[in-house]
Amino acid sequence: MKTAIVTGASRGLGLALARALAERGWRLVVDARGGAALAEAWNGVPNVTPIAGNLADVRHRRALVAAAGPRIDLIVNNASVLGPSPQPVLADYPLDELRHVFEINVVAPLALVQEAFPRLAPGSRILDVTSDAAVEPYEGWGGYGSSKAALDQLTAILAAEHPELRAYAVDPGDLRTQMHQDAFPGEDISDRPEPEESVPGLLELIEGDLPSGRYRAREVAGVAA
Repeated sequence: MKTAIVTGASRGLGLALARALAERGWRLVVDARGGAALAEAWNGVPNVTPIAGNLADVRHRRALVAAAGPRIDLIVNNASVLGPSPQPVLADYPLDELRHVFEINVVAPLALVQEAFPRLAPGSRILDVTSDAAVEPYEGWGGYGSSKAALDQLTAILAAEHPELRAYAVDPGDLRTQMHQDAFPGEDISDRPEPEESVPGLLELIEGDLPSGRYRAREVAGVAA
């Protein structure tokens, strides 16, 4: 039975992917900031250990890794924060908020990988969820987009430094999630796809044989099909 840590797994893409992995027989350690939502999502599901907490907290990261056990086959760094909503332009961006966005979206994923690294066997996967905002200069997305650009580069360097692993930055595309709604307060986002539509591409990266790199989830799913 393979073991994975999936962050941000109480709703949205993290929940959809973790459920798919559980159905495939993976043993999971899942986290989210909200304990009630996490418990509701995973109550009674076998081989899943939910641990609520903040990824910026070293004690929480250590608890996730300890619960995963001696071998970790997959880390999914899905948890992230948008920043202020509505999003300010960079000239007005509160710097304390920017530091928090980078702490959760860049530093915490690397810190979790560092904590887990002695338990990653050759062939283990690191899957960092990124965004098209990492490569496209969307007005108002400076905080979130720049943090995801940093995560992209971090993932690429991990891949270069550790060719025995597979490190993927994956763009799931626009999805009908709470974060996306927060990015567009008051707008109707019902035309966006459900998170489940991006899961096949993520599974192809996790279970397939693609080299380390940056991918778009739906393009990967199309190639696999």
